[in-house]
Amino acid sequence: MKVTVNDAITHVATGGKEFDAKLPTVLFLHGSGMDHRGWALQTRWFAYNGFSVLAPAFPGHSLSKGEALTSIEDSAAWLVDFLEVMDVDSVHVVGHSQGFLSGLELAVRKPSLLKSITGIGTAAAIPVNPMLIETAEKTPEKAASMMLQWGFGPGTHMGVSATPGMQPIAAGRQIMASTPLATDLKCCANYVGGDAALQSIDVPAAMILAGQDKMTPLKAGMAVAKTLNAKLTVLPDHGHMLPIEAPSEVLTALREFLTSL
Repeated sequence: MKVTVNDAITHVATGGKEFDAKLPTVLFLHGSGMDHRGWALQTRWFAYNGFSVLAPAFPGHSLSKGEALTSIEDSAAWLVDFLEVMDVDSVHVVGHSQGFLSGLELAVRKPSLLKSITGIGTAAAIPVNPMLIETAEKTPEKAASMMLQWGFGPGTHMGVSATPGMQPIAAGRQIMASTPLATDLKCCANYVGGDAALQSIDVPAAMILAGQDKMTPLKAGMAVAKTLNAKLTVLPDHGHMLPIEAPSEVLTALREFLTSL
């Protein structure tokens, strides 16, 4: 589905069904260098089981037009505008990595929009090595390869795939080829409002974390879970790129949480 937000076309995945604003809505927010394609399995299940789904590619990412947003705060403001265009007044937020930071800031900017919040492979702050940012600015392909090397658990590097015929690292490389990775990484590095945002959240929460995460340490995500009194799921054998590395396990955890509310 394509919609116009702030005079720019935004591509939105809806899980294979027409969006219906009257149903409970799950808002899936992708991480740095990714887009809506990272949520393929999860969006489809919710769309066919009593929910509506919105998984936008942020501006400047893949099929979405417009300039890439340069701060987490700007991404939250954009989400407010996006949800107004979609005529949605409340959502279950599901954010992977940087997407969770955008969800936190959305909770600060307009708390009435949130019905729940789930963080996947994330924390309240995501420091980024300056060398990685510099590489992303000069040689995006090299930076993407570095991230994909760090972003998956050992099984994936040995060729294990949850989806027959699809190699998650190759899928990640294809997605990152059409996204503004350097801009995304700088958004994460510069965001300092996460801890304060956590204090403002008063909705059910869940955290789905990776035991082999080399990009957002497990202990940082567990600290968020403690602060939010969140339902905690740890996938011990997987890495940072959980939505495409462990799609079934992520879906199971999301389904158990959201259908219980």
